[in-house]
Amino acid sequence: MDKNSLTRRQFITTASSGAIAAAVASGAVPAYGNVSKKAGKLAMLGGQPVRTKPWSEWPIWDQSAEGDILSVLRSGKWFRGWGTKVTEFEKKYAELMGAKRCLATASGTTALLVAMHTLGIDAGDEVLVAPYTFIATFNVVFQSKALPVFVDTDQETFTMNPDKIEERITKRTRAIIPVHIMGQPADMDRINAIAKKHNLLVIEDACQAWLAEYNHKKCGTLSDLGCFSFQNSKNLPAGEGGAIVGNNEEIIDRCYTFHNCGRPHGSVKATGKNPLRGTNYRMQEFQAVILMSQMKRIQRDADTRLENALYLTSRIKDIPGVIPCKLAPGATRSAYHLYAFRYKKEYFNNIPRVRFRSAMAAEGVGCGPGYGPQNKDGLIEDALSSKGYKRLFSKKRLKKYREENHLPDNDQLCQEAIWFSQKFLLGTKSDMDDIANAILKVYENRDKLA
Repeated sequence: MDKNSLTRRQFITTASSGAIAAAVASGAVPAYGNVSKKAGKLAMLGGQPVRTKPWSEWPIWDQSAEGDILSVLRSGKWFRGWGTKVTEFEKKYAELMGAKRCLATASGTTALLVAMHTLGIDAGDEVLVAPYTFIATFNVVFQSKALPVFVDTDQETFTMNPDKIEERITKRTRAIIPVHIMGQPADMDRINAIAKKHNLLVIEDACQAWLAEYNHKKCGTLSDLGCFSFQNSKNLPAGEGGAIVGNNEEIIDRCYTFHNCGRPHGSVKATGKNPLRGTNYRMQEFQAVILMSQMKRIQRDADTRLENALYLTSRIKDIPGVIPCKLAPGATRSAYHLYAFRYKKEYFNNIPRVRFRSAMAAEGVGCGPGYGPQNKDGLIEDALSSKGYKRLFSKKRLKKYREENHLPDNDQLCQEAIWFSQKFLLGTKSDMDDIANAILKVYENRDKLA
């Protein structure tokens, strides 16, 4: 095959197997490398912006699904107990993920809550969590009256650093919640090995990782249970919604029972009508219809995001001070819910990150700063100071927790991260060129922004 004629599908296959570096070296994917090109005046200083046209909209509605939505609404069977759509979605999503079973829930947060309850995580337990994540990951631990113990972040992958896990384990540790943040798979082989060694449960927070893969297996299927979100911004959206996937039939039956007000389901047997603890975390029928409609495009969109993300990386990786996020060892595909890199201001004449972002926005390429240091969030001290936590944990343990709650690598990452929305990656190669050219333009004008 001619090295300059790599097809779209061949590109994705090559990239997904972790061979993108070889593709770049061969010339099949152009390496950027050229950081001496003269750029024009920055838009924020009166020049012409790199980009003036809008980015892709998200979510994108499929009008062909409107008949199914209307059918559900007119039937009056909006509750899953009277309808069939949620059950149909669960079967299709399990098949998509390569899992035996799926349980649809009201949100990604409720998926995590159901998973934790079903696996027996309870008051006074400790759970190891990733700090570079959305607040829900550790909020659900507090909601379970357990203690979220943060494990420092691997700056290259933005995910939990396996080297830092064992030092956080105590006699009360019951589980690990790795997060496939931004769609970047965590290093699951090492995490699972540590969990097995210490007899710990593993719950994957895959709420941003639809179709992401580790060792060519879907994220969310690599542990005791995996949890997903379908909130409006997500790659598979339904406004709200979530799911749990797993390969143990009895565990999923118990998840179903808990999420449906404690009503026994499948292998779960009991006497009486509602003899078991439970709550209402059910998905609605019309949400399932939306999700099944969106699933028609999810693989195509995922391929587009991957192709564009890898091309963008090839364009910006040689710009000084720009370090794109890398895949963890064993990871074979990112979902690219977000595209991220680290911004090293010392290579940009020490321009603060906020100034860099303002310059990028003026060029028509808005970008975000990512998560802050969640382990220092005020809600943590609020929980630790509560009557309940003072009953559950000794004064000595809470004092030690506060003293050890320092994550230098995560702190630095929170100061350097730059994000682009997943909808940026649904465009064309020319759109990726706009992003790369905007970054380069800011770099070349760095002396004018001080």
